Amino acid sequence: MTYREVTMVETKEMLRLWLAGVPKKQIARQLRIDPKTVRRYVKAAEGLDLRRDQGPDGLTDEFVTELLVTLRTATEREHGETWARCAGWREFITQHLKERVRLSKIRKLLRRRGVDIPYATLHRYAVAELGFGRRAPTIPVADCGPGEEVQVDTGWVGTLEPDLFGKRRRFRAWIFTSVYSRHRFVWPCFRETTETAIEACEEAWAFFGGIFRVLIPDNTKTIVKVADPLGARITTAFLDYAQARGFVIDPTRVRRAQDKGRVERAVPTVREDCFAGERLQDLAAARGLGRHWCEEDYGMRRHTRTQRLPLEHFEAEEKSQLLPAPIAHYDIPLWSEPKVGRDQLAQVAKALYSLPTSFVGRKLSARADRALVRFYDRGALVKTHIRKPPGGRGIHPADFPPEKTPYALRDVDFLKRQAASHGEAIGRFATALLDDPLPWTRMRRVYALLGLVRRYGNTRVEEACATALAHDLFDVRRLGRILALGQRPPSAPPSQAAPKVIPLARFLRPASQYAIPRLLEPQDDGGDR
Repeated sequence: MTYREVTMVETKEMLRLWLAGVPKKQIARQLRIDPKTVRRYVKAAEGLDLRRDQGPDGLTDEFVTELLVTLRTATEREHGETWARCAGWREFITQHLKERVRLSKIRKLLRRRGVDIPYATLHRYAVAELGFGRRAPTIPVADCGPGEEVQVDTGWVGTLEPDLFGKRRRFRAWIFTSVYSRHRFVWPCFRETTETAIEACEEAWAFFGGIFRVLIPDNTKTIVKVADPLGARITTAFLDYAQARGFVIDPTRVRRAQDKGRVERAVPTVREDCFAGERLQDLAAARGLGRHWCEEDYGMRRHTRTQRLPLEHFEAEEKSQLLPAPIAHYDIPLWSEPKVGRDQLAQVAKALYSLPTSFVGRKLSARADRALVRFYDRGALVKTHIRKPPGGRGIHPADFPPEKTPYALRDVDFLKRQAASHGEAIGRFATALLDDPLPWTRMRRVYALLGLVRRYGNTRVEEACATALAHDLFDVRRLGRILALGQRPPSAPPSQAAPKVIPLARFLRPASQYAIPRLLEPQDDGGDR
């Protein structure tokens, strides 16, 4: 015979019939209860001073409750020998349970020590004495107000039809669920990135007609950089977006589904109820299907918890409480941390930008939007450039040292002005050196000329350049040799060729040093000999 618990209503009916004078066996037949059970209940009621002459007035709920407590308070049977073995190894079992060792493994460890305990007994002991398998009671958190919180989840939800090459492509979805009204928005995409997260948020605000005050993401790396229950670090790009739109980010704890229990398991619902069995050719079709499902299917289905239609509930109580929807489309920025090289250039989106000399070798934070690129050092703005296309260069001449700017920017006019500042002839000589279809290929000659000025002074170089210009001499090396030897070219070019002068022999010695004296020619005295 199976055991059946006698309910409180049946107990009260049993005693009411007994007080009315109905025999116990007839009560048992009428209520389909064993006669021994009726006799036991009546005996226990008489032990609590219940008499037939009192009538039904003494049969209160408090009396019935006291009777049931008395009947259910029975002395427990004593435990056997194996239970005592468990008690003897209580500390051993407790320590391994704290270390998250499985109970079956604990039984094996006990058997190695010569203690053989049946698993059923060990399990009953752990549950009764050590609280094994018991979970803390779940206390529901108070509901938020309308328009306050929206939870975001993401996951794989479907597959597109094969393309021309026979390949099928999976797609994900960003799923936004209002905590108050349970209204939902689905935005499919191929990749889970910070850019797609911002794009999905923009589409969600347009769908809901406003912005929720608090966004609860599910610790995705595209939004939460470092998960921390006390102070999670949000990715710079998404935090910048949240500041621009005016909402707060409150990420859940890692592997804590109770932080978003009211909207948990949204991905399986969307995958199975929305996209399962559909034949979708492209992402645009998936997005259209997701929007239709949110408005016409899920939004018009009575929610089991709120007992209201999510779309109707949202339109009636929540939509008016949202922050104003954005008017202009958000320009998604690109955040990076480039390092400034020795050439004082930092690369952002495959383009180079100049920075002052003091930042060489340091990492900066860069924010690039459609128009500008901003560089930050520890939160302070240090440089702003107009954004260049990939392969472009944004150069500010003031960033480079003055002595290196002309060479870096190929500023030939600067070199002309610098040479002219040392003298009029030097300036004309430098201009003549740079007179070429490709003047920057001759800049080194001007640098060499300026080096001669620093070495010999303005006066000497000015005179040498004036003479060189008069003779159409435009060779910096020859000009340097002239200055080194202290020579000057002739003042005027000769009109005709000068006679060749044979110089004296370098090693000519006097005649006295020779062994054979030189015979002098006889002089003619005008007479005959």
